[in-house]
Amino acid sequence: MKRQRKFKKKSSFRKFITAFFVLVIIGCIGMVYELYSRVYQPNIVLNDNSEKYIYIPSNSEFPDVVKVLLENGLLINANSFEWLAKQKKYDTNIKSGRYRINRALNNNDLINLLRSGKQTPIKVTFNNLRNIEQLAGRIASQIEADSLSIINYITDSIFLDKLKLNTENVACLFIPNTYEFYWNTSVEGFVNRMIKEYSNFWNSSRSKKATKIKLNYYQVAVLASIVEKEQSIKRDERPEIAGLYLNRLKKQMKLESDPTLIFAIGDFTIKRVLNKDKKVKSPYNTYKNKGLPPGPICIPSINAIDAVLNASEHKYIFMCAKEDFTGYHNFAKTYSKHLINARKYQKALNKRKIMR
Repeated sequence: MKRQRKFKKKSSFRKFITAFFVLVIIGCIGMVYELYSRVYQPNIVLNDNSEKYIYIPSNSEFPDVVKVLLENGLLINANSFEWLAKQKKYDTNIKSGRYRINRALNNNDLINLLRSGKQTPIKVTFNNLRNIEQLAGRIASQIEADSLSIINYITDSIFLDKLKLNTENVACLFIPNTYEFYWNTSVEGFVNRMIKEYSNFWNSSRSKKATKIKLNYYQVAVLASIVEKEQSIKRDERPEIAGLYLNRLKKQMKLESDPTLIFAIGDFTIKRVLNKDKKVKSPYNTYKNKGLPPGPICIPSINAIDAVLNASEHKYIFMCAKEDFTGYHNFAKTYSKHLINARKYQKALNKRKIMR
């Protein structure tokens, strides 16, 4: 009887030990699975063939990163991301920038991407701009830097003196094109890149052509801005217009350019310049002042700059828009011929009731 009881006790103890170890094993498996899930199971799920960009501003802290991810609807489980980020010390090693999420990522992959600082570059494009205010606004819409910071930097007297520029002609420094930048590029980084691009643009070939027409780089850009606004439709005519203005400069004649007058007035809706407009007091009024204005009336395109550098050689000193509104101009060597062309165009304007 005693032996039977002793056997039962041993059997119960074995069952207890077995059950205990089973529970421990199950618990360990559960913990391993939980740990695996936190690290390796996808915590970001995107639709097929989709991608999303996240922007982490400069000086961001870890809660800011979590907020960005949540606001973009990317994190399935924020707690697991936060836990692993702290284990990998990402919470104290934030790198700002623009990151592309183009596939389902687990927490480990996501943290490795953000911690690496491997951003996806952005294509920054600017063209068809009138002044540095528009330039700053266009750039600020594409990179992190704000427009006011850009304006303040490029109009600072120390910066201008260093490059021998002023607030009137600093716009000549920027060559419209498409450039590759990182989203979090600083204002200084952006401007330094533009200075480098400007230097590359003015290669030996362009430099020789500028010397040939007796204009420095900034003067070429100023004249190019006038050519661009005189002919914004038919680009093939730009070299001929550039040649006309170079002829006027050589003869020390006033340029008498309507676009400079419109710039001086500041009303860019004007389609017809009137005689009263020619009386406006402004250094940009080329009906009153000889030579080039102090700065560009727009940020000239590469095409317009090259049109000046490769200006046509002819004897025209007058031009007037064609009366057929094709976008081309009638050119003249004499004032009498110009008056005939001008009357044709004025008659066409009257017929269409374009008075301003």
